[in-house]
Amino acid sequence: MIGKRVTFTASLPIKYTKRKKWILASCSILDMHSQGETEKKAKKNLEEALSVFFVSCFERGALDAVLKQCGFKALYPPLQPERKGSLVAKEDYITVPIPFLVDRTPETECHA
Repeated sequence: MIGKRVTFTASLPIKYTKRKKWILASCSILDMHSQGETEKKAKKNLEEALSVFFVSCFERGALDAVLKQCGFKALYPPLQPERKGSLVAKEDYITVPIPFLVDRTPETECHA
């Protein structure tokens, strides 16, 4: 069987700070930062860094521990998306792709 591409995404809050000629993009809940000459470049650089971070944690078997250490908890049932016109302050978010390749042969089974 040929592998299948699967992509999870994480939507994380992001904040921008001007530092001299650079824009610093920060994801404070994961204590990750990146910079660029514009907000767009800083955001793209942070997206790439976060994607590599998630994949690296997964490959080392540490994703669960890292997320828990950063204060993440599973939420059941999931929250409903914010409605338009909500009184909650609008934050800027970054959507981070977390790519995987699923390579299973017919004789292997997923334990789920």
